[in-house]
Amino acid sequence: MSSINSQDDEDTFKILVATDIHLGYMEKDPVRGNDTFVTFNEILDHARKNEVDFILLGGDLFHDNKPSRKTVHSCLESLRKYCMGDRPVQFEILSDQAVNFHYSKFPWVNYQDENLNISIPVFSIHGNHDDPTGADALCALDILSCAGLLNHFGRSTSVEKIDISPILLRKGRTKIALYGLGAIPDERLYRMFVNKQVTMLRPKEDEDSWFNLFVIHQNRSKHGATNYIPEQFLDDFINLVVWGHEHECKIAPFKNEQQRFYISQPGSSVVTSLSPGEAVKKHIGLLHVKGKKMKMEKIALETVRTFHIEDIVLADHPDLFNPDNPNVTQAIQAFCMEKVELMLDTAERERLGNPRQPEKPIIRLRVDYAGGFEPFSVHRFSQKYMHRVANPKDIIHFFRRREQKEKKEIDLNFEKLVSRPAEGTTLRVEDLVKQYFQTAEKKVQLSLLTERGMGEAVQEFVDKEEKDAIEELVKFQLEKTQKFLKERRTDAVEEKIDEEVRKFRESRKKNTEEEDKEVREAMMRARAQRSADEVLVTASSDEDSMDIETTDNPSDGLSSTLSRGRGRARGRARGARGQNSTARGSSRRGRGTTSQESASSSRSYKSVTGKTPSIMDGRPVIYLEGVCLIMKFSTLSSLNKRGSQSQTSKGVDFESDEVWYIVLLFSFILCKFL
Repeated sequence: MSSINSQDDEDTFKILVATDIHLGYMEKDPVRGNDTFVTFNEILDHARKNEVDFILLGGDLFHDNKPSRKTVHSCLESLRKYCMGDRPVQFEILSDQAVNFHYSKFPWVNYQDENLNISIPVFSIHGNHDDPTGADALCALDILSCAGLLNHFGRSTSVEKIDISPILLRKGRTKIALYGLGAIPDERLYRMFVNKQVTMLRPKEDEDSWFNLFVIHQNRSKHGATNYIPEQFLDDFINLVVWGHEHECKIAPFKNEQQRFYISQPGSSVVTSLSPGEAVKKHIGLLHVKGKKMKMEKIALETVRTFHIEDIVLADHPDLFNPDNPNVTQAIQAFCMEKVELMLDTAERERLGNPRQPEKPIIRLRVDYAGGFEPFSVHRFSQKYMHRVANPKDIIHFFRRREQKEKKEIDLNFEKLVSRPAEGTTLRVEDLVKQYFQTAEKKVQLSLLTERGMGEAVQEFVDKEEKDAIEELVKFQLEKTQKFLKERRTDAVEEKIDEEVRKFRESRKKNTEEEDKEVREAMMRARAQRSADEVLVTASSDEDSMDIETTDNPSDGLSSTLSRGRGRARGRARGARGQNSTARGSSRRGRGTTSQESASSSRSYKSVTGKTPSIMDGRPVIYLEGVCLIMKFSTLSSLNKRGSQSQTSKGVDFESDEVWYIVLLFSFILCKFL
């Protein structure tokens, strides 16, 4: 990285770089609820004080895909306060903005809008937490973009080929080609890179005179064979990569010797997981670019809540703890209290040097109790620190690094099936489904659906609240199988049908592109179904209100009054009925549809070979019942995650991912044997 002299501001870009702000994280927590908003204001304040040319965000500005009104309001308030004003913008855009912002209704940069007075433009890609979804494929960043407070770029709508067209910026004699790519499922993007389906377009004129800056939001560390993006996949003409999604702060540019570019990983600006990577001091970057030279200046964030984490291995202290001692649990608890007190003293000394930091720190003590020890009550321990730490219920985390003894073969060995991830890593539902079926016995394997499609549908349901995703996927894959069997004219013999279904399923698993298309089409149908349901619910509510208003029979006066008095209860009943997609479909068909239309749009499943029993008669029902279990438990899992409190059982702290995983396994097994 070359050093530059930033005295000549006419030719020097000053860019504030930040990623993973996660606005709205734990907003309902009485202690930590405002942490993300306070730190976001500090980031914007640094931008104004340093008179930067623009702010560059690397994704996950919001923590939730559908942020609350409070979160959106606070974000709009901060952007309007710090990014609007009379200070002129010193750089110009040379590229075709209709291409850079082609998905926006206002395809131009916000500071060039004559109706807005922008002093600090904000450019941002979306992350995996705030990515586009729903029938219209919108995200929270699109709301900010429509309001004129942010420029959302780097969005790719195609899953077959990605052409990344840069935003070309010029200030004096310095030219920057700003590339961006919003979050895409890692496995899909990995495959697209391997198949040469990702292209970074370069300016035709003087392509070597541009400083090429690329912003990406993907897994940088390897979480699986294809669940990350290797740095070697990126083009070697890039000068600097700003890497989002990884929360550990490594903002100092690091050179990739193979590709010859630098990588800056700013990390998150708020602690969202109690892992060692989050304990690293949080920074943002002030990037200076002049010509082809750059300099990254680290700016420490002062309003971030202090976080301290420490590990204890009880087996490493044989002089202090003997598992045969009846009082060993009390000794362990006393030892943990001493450790927590020392961590609190350290946090207090750090806070005294910075009065802007919140008073209560985050403390995490991870205790490896392998070796015959028993954990103590976490609830009772946490009561002592209710008014001293910001996370009293999460102070102690018991775990075992050593493998457990294997159970008998006739029992399900969850230690074998479920390898508990390291704390702070992210498990995806489709990975869990795939991992389970790779190790499960043959009798509990899926014989009609594919693990990949089911996993993505469940992920869509849990993360994006697409209530019809699983049902539409099951229906779509069932229709494809039925069509295949009809074309093959399979005899009505269950063994032959099973064999043909198995062949068809294996062919779909090998053709990943075709399966991706199936999943996408099923998701589009689910989104369209949800939009139609919303319209019908609105229409039905209007229809009901008209019936009450236009009653002419005097004898119905009392009943009308009572009906109005029960209006809220009726609304809840209708809402409850709407949660059952099958009931909702039948209710909709009852409103003015013909019997022929009802038969064609019915969600019930018919036999491929007429009245003769076959695999298409009973098994889809079993799978649908299992899907209902998954839907029920995935809702509970999402509520657990939103509550952001680890569940405890007998003093042992369990993460919600593991609870969700075990529930998922049971639901799959149960659906097979119903």
